[in-house]
Amino acid sequence: MTDIESLKYPIGKFSMIENPTDANRQQWLNDLATLPGRLESMTATLNEMQLDTPYRPDGWTVRQVVHHLADSHLNAFCRIKLVLTEESPVIKPYHEGEWAKMKDYYELPIDHSIGILRGLHARMVFVLKNMTTSERAKFYVHPQYGKNYPLETVMALYAWHSNHHLAHIESLKKRNQWD
Repeated sequence: MTDIESLKYPIGKFSMIENPTDANRQQWLNDLATLPGRLESMTATLNEMQLDTPYRPDGWTVRQVVHHLADSHLNAFCRIKLVLTEESPVIKPYHEGEWAKMKDYYELPIDHSIGILRGLHARMVFVLKNMTTSERAKFYVHPQYGKNYPLETVMALYAWHSNHHLAHIESLKKRNQWD
């Protein structure tokens, strides 16, 4: 992996486990449940300049990453609810890079998005934890990628996504000796 690739994917790219176990599912739920607290703890000592520092060249700032997590996981939760209430819905993609250019990503304090994640993840984990085996196999269709995403994969993906962005912030802090 190149230096830029390792900065972009500090925990590696997402890869779904072929036959997930209950222990895997419990770990994913734990990663989702603890994201808001881990994110708050990781960013608590950062000043405005540090929040506005990109985690890699041409990457998002810490502030943008935090706001992105809230927006991305809001979209994920809506998709989960669609899957559980509709038959194989085709979801609407969004342009996350364009969202990250919006004024709220640059000017709003991150505690707004951490607050969203707190309530959102409590609900998301509750819904995911209470799914039946057959519900975990239900899926949405992502038209941009031409793929079906079963809810079990969605659970794993957003647990990875949580850890992926936390690792961006953590590696930036280590490289700059901010702790």
